[in-house]
Amino acid sequence: MTDINKVIDEMPTEVYERLVSAVELGKWEDGTVLSQEQRASTQQVVMLYQARKLTQTEHFTINSEGQVNELSKSELKKQFRGDSIAEFKEKEL
Repeated sequence: MTDINKVIDEMPTEVYERLVSAVELGKWEDGTVLSQEQRASTQQVVMLYQARKLTQTEHFTINSEGQVNELSKSELKKQFRGDSIAEFKEKEL
C-alpha cells in the first residue's frame, strides 16, 4: 500500500498542476472524464499538497493547518486594490 504522505512529499509541481486542472475541468488532459470517485480522490490529493507544500493565503485555498482560507470582503478588496482591469477616459469636448 502506498503512503499518501510519501506521494505528496515526492510529487513534482507539474503533477500537482495537472491534478488541479483535472479537478477544475472534470477531465484529464487527454479529455477522459473523471468519475465522481476519481474527482473526489484527486481533490483530496490537491488539498493535501496545498496544505503540506504551499504557503497559501488566497481565497478558498488550503492553508498549512489544513483549513480553508476564507477572506472577508474587505480583505479581498485590499488584495485587488490597484489591479484595475480597464480604465476609461473622459471624452473631451
